[in-house]
Amino acid sequence: MTASTVPLRAALYLRVSTARQAEHDVSIPDQKRQGEAYCDARNLQLVETFIEPGASATNDRRPEFQRMIEAGTSKPAPFDVVVVHSFSRFFRDHFELEFYVRKLAKNGVKLVSITQEMGDDPMHVMMRQIMALFDEYQSKENAKHVMRALKENARQGFWNGSLPPIGYRTVAAEQRGAKVKKKIEIDPLHADTVRLIYRLALEGDGTTGQMGVKNIVSYLNSRRIFTRDGGRWGIGQVHRILTRRTYMGEHEFNKRSKTKELKPVSEIVTVPVPPIIDKETFDAVQKLLKARNPKVMPARVISGPTMLTGLIHCAKCGGAMTIRTGKGGRYRYYACSMKARQGPTACEGMAVPMEKLDDLVADHLEQQLLQPERLETVLAAALDRREEHAERRREHIAELSKRAAESELRLKRLYDAIEAGVADLDDPALKDRIDGLKAIRDQAKADADRAQGMLQNSGQKAVTPQMLRKFATTARERIRLESGGYRRDHLRALAQRVEVAEGEVRIMGSKSRLLQTLVAGSGVNSVPTQGLKWRRGRDSNPR
Repeated sequence: MTASTVPLRAALYLRVSTARQAEHDVSIPDQKRQGEAYCDARNLQLVETFIEPGASATNDRRPEFQRMIEAGTSKPAPFDVVVVHSFSRFFRDHFELEFYVRKLAKNGVKLVSITQEMGDDPMHVMMRQIMALFDEYQSKENAKHVMRALKENARQGFWNGSLPPIGYRTVAAEQRGAKVKKKIEIDPLHADTVRLIYRLALEGDGTTGQMGVKNIVSYLNSRRIFTRDGGRWGIGQVHRILTRRTYMGEHEFNKRSKTKELKPVSEIVTVPVPPIIDKETFDAVQKLLKARNPKVMPARVISGPTMLTGLIHCAKCGGAMTIRTGKGGRYRYYACSMKARQGPTACEGMAVPMEKLDDLVADHLEQQLLQPERLETVLAAALDRREEHAERRREHIAELSKRAAESELRLKRLYDAIEAGVADLDDPALKDRIDGLKAIRDQAKADADRAQGMLQNSGQKAVTPQMLRKFATTARERIRLESGGYRRDHLRALAQRVEVAEGEVRIMGSKSRLLQTLVAGSGVNSVPTQGLKWRRGRDSNPR
């Protein structure tokens, strides 16, 4: 055989756009059959086939495509021709198509289409580019129509195919022809984990204060509370749960583009779904996360020479109030920092003598809050909510136990059928059924044990009148100590924000935090700590 009769080596590139097409063999077998026939008819030696199931041709983020390009640009190339069904199988972007065609051509590799045969002269090159422009336009139009249909589906309250957030599961809701419309419902096996994450963020576990994302991750992993797929938790997963509006009953569809950029509000469709946590809890967690964000606000000061450092704010502008001195330091005032930095045009906030305001706040807490009867009234709602959470957890445990018992009973029936010779143990379907029931039983038992442990360790300690009296007495005594940190440190267990306006002072605090301090058994001697810790990741340290 002479050199002129040696057949050219060819590689087939086969692609379909969606995973569903690939699963149902809609296009790839047909492309392969036509490609092999094309090679036989033109005396091309087929040396390799690259199959790309379920990948868009609008970008080059395709593993098989990249493997083919890497092979086609290596020296020497293992093939001389790349055969595709149509140029749209290779790329649906006219610029990228020409880029990769020329990249292969530099290494002596040619791109040919079975259905759109072209030459190498300028006229055919122009025709290929025009067809590529039409393919790109058609791709964008198809995407527009698909998105319009998905948005309408979402407006009608249906779920658009993707895996729902942890704590939810999809269920068939309606049959429309051959299509089954789906909605999501609460998954009792994992919804309790979501509630636990929110509770840890707001209240802690009964022995600690409010937990940040990293501490929640450590808590879950140390107690072997796994993710839905049985893996370990990460910071990103927990943060997404704490910030996802789906959990308060408002799922946002079409919120981000493929590049993860936020879309305009007009493009977002809000789908009502069953809430796992209430809106009040969600909003409280968002405030906590915002307050802890170092991009927005520095770490809260919890120690210093003044009683209200880090707590006091100007009611007029919302800015922090800082210490100002007069007469060589003999007089000390709380003054609006906005007014001090930018002048009276920024804020007309007032200045208040430090000692006078410190005494006013301490007196009010001592006389108005730290009385057993007043504490009982203030904490009534928090105690009711705490008991409601406990009752909901007990109901969840009962449901899990029921599911485990039902699975156990079904397994027993199957075993009885096998022993009686009614069922054949070698039947693969029977084995799958037994394995499935075992998995459901074991998962339900494990989740029930975990939920029971959380119930026992959740700080559900009864609040008695004796506890309230002791707490009130101890707090009144310690908040009045001078020349030390007690007043300042204990104040933060009772109030988290003080606003000063003309003629009034507003003291604000968290009922859940007050309850947590009360049941922790440490009185108000528990001092929170906070410090910024730098991480190695570039995304954590924006420049």
